[in-house]
Amino acid sequence: MASFAVIGLGRFGMTVATILAENGMEVIAIDKNQSLVDEISQKVAQPICMDSADEKTLRSLNLNEVDAVILGIGSNIQESILTCALLKKIGVGIIYAKVENQLHGRILELIGAQHIILPEEMVGDQLAKTLISKNILDYFKLSSGYIVIEMMAPPEFVGKTLQELALPTQRGINVIAIKYNYLTVSEDGNNLIEQRHNDMPGANDIVNEGDVLILMGKKANIDKLIYDTANKKD
Repeated sequence: MASFAVIGLGRFGMTVATILAENGMEVIAIDKNQSLVDEISQKVAQPICMDSADEKTLRSLNLNEVDAVILGIGSNIQESILTCALLKKIGVGIIYAKVENQLHGRILELIGAQHIILPEEMVGDQLAKTLISKNILDYFKLSSGYIVIEMMAPPEFVGKTLQELALPTQRGINVIAIKYNYLTVSEDGNNLIEQRHNDMPGANDIVNEGDVLILMGKKANIDKLIYDTANKKD
């Protein structure tokens, strides 16, 4: 089971922590505000009220063993910078950091945060989905309430036609397009790989390994597909 730590339970952090937990991830949720910790306490594995700038306590949580830490502290830039520095000091490998502006982001990049996010709640939702499933490349929420995702074709889709997958009838999800790699040869004889688009995929089109599917559907249907393919047993 994948595990994540979310530090800072504002709107962004609360969204990420909640969605990760709802999808079966082990989540450590940290904030110095006890009311926010209480709010999420029934949803996550480890709700912790603490000051993230407390190195001794932070080190005791063994955050260097989680898959990633999501740093959701944004408005208090000084606290965000200090916490990021401590996370790197104690050996955390992957850090996703919410920032208030480009300068804030640049500072955290220099400290060692690999992923910088200028967020709203929707971005928190998108991040959680990409953490849940390695297949999800992008996750967009449309004003209509529908969701569009770019998804690497999961193994169970490979070799099947769109008719066999029956996503519209079985899952209420439409295949808008398929991105695929096309091998060609340059004038000087070198092999080139071009990314091409099949913008009008038909029922008999076959999904190949490495294809990227662009899918659209209602949020509940898309989220269920993400969950099912992320938790598919070999």
